[in-house]
Amino acid sequence: MCLAMPVRVVELLGDENAIVDLDGVRKEISLALVEGVAVGDYVILHVGHALEKLDTEEAQRTLDLFAEMASQADGAAP
Repeated sequence: MCLAMPVRVVELLGDENAIVDLDGVRKEISLALVEGVAVGDYVILHVGHALEKLDTEEAQRTLDLFAEMASQADGAAP
C-alpha cells in the first residue's frame, strides 16, 4: 500500500528541493512537480516528491485523522 502524507515546508533549497517536517521528522524532498511552494506551505508527499500544495486547514484535518487512527491502533489488542 502506498501512502501520501501532508508535510510542512520548513526550508527551500536550490534545485527544486526543500526540507519538510512531519511531527518533528525532517526530510529533503523534491518540489519539481509543484510550482509556487513557500516556507510554511503544506504539500502532499509521496515517495520523496511533493505532488501538490495543500490548504493549511485541509492538511491539519488530515494530520488529525492520522493521529486519531494511530492512537486507536495503539490501544487495540494484538
